[in-house]
Amino acid sequence: MLKNYFKLFRIPQWIKNLFVFVPLLFSKHFFDHDYFVLALLGFIIFCFTSSLVYVINDIIDVEADKAHPIKKFRPLPSGKISRRKAAISATILFVIVLFSAVNFDARFYSSVGIYFVLNLFYSFKLKHIVLLDIFSIAAGFMIRVLAGAYIINVEISSWLLLTTMFISLFLAIMKRQSELKNSANFENAASRKVLSHYSLDFTNQMATVAASAVIICYALYTVSSRTVTIFGTENLIYTTPFVVFGIFRYMYLVYVNQQGENTTEIMITDLPMILNFLFYILATTLIVYKIL
Repeated sequence: MLKNYFKLFRIPQWIKNLFVFVPLLFSKHFFDHDYFVLALLGFIIFCFTSSLVYVINDIIDVEADKAHPIKKFRPLPSGKISRRKAAISATILFVIVLFSAVNFDARFYSSVGIYFVLNLFYSFKLKHIVLLDIFSIAAGFMIRVLAGAYIINVEISSWLLLTTMFISLFLAIMKRQSELKNSANFENAASRKVLSHYSLDFTNQMATVAASAVIICYALYTVSSRTVTIFGTENLIYTTPFVVFGIFRYMYLVYVNQQGENTTEIMITDLPMILNFLFYILATTLIVYKIL
């Protein structure tokens, strides 16, 4: 049963909530105990909130998921967990989030609320509307970053926010691209109605635009006058190759290896992606905190 609830709550998907730590890393407070604890609590609250959203989404999509070649093995469509038990789990998660988030900055509390409401709209309506579906996903990542800044009460660079928006758009587009390929390979695989409004050519073009925007925005962030003034160095630009490699590696995995429908699986199983991420964090930490 625990394994089934582990899948229902999408524990591996919690990796997406690491975006809450972005403001902490670039605020020069990463090694400050009080700031780190606050960011960690924010991360945990978003983990419970995202699990709440996944449970609600699974309850709504249970019939459609039964027709999907992969999603049909999830706890709800497979019958391993009943709708009643899933609803009880969602209620418990809601109560935990409600009473946990209220203890922090009002802006953080509002961010959690907006994130939850946005995802409710996404589950019921927005995921069926072309373009708004991927922009809703991107908004969720931006809210995580803003919430991470609010909970530790620091400012966040506009360039960093734009980078977050474009990288989340890129990931959402690549996910749709993979789903389109799968829907062509399996009958009834297209459980998302919105896929009928997309095409491989369209998603390829959008992915190119989003990938380019990620690289450009991040590069501009590293050399902006505000960044150089705050960190007292121009060396942050040397972390750009890690970002470029990450984008290209992800595109390779989607276009060549036919992966991409499960973003989290790629992030936690592809060794080059893992090493690239770790080296990026190491390089950024060394430069921002002037350890070298």
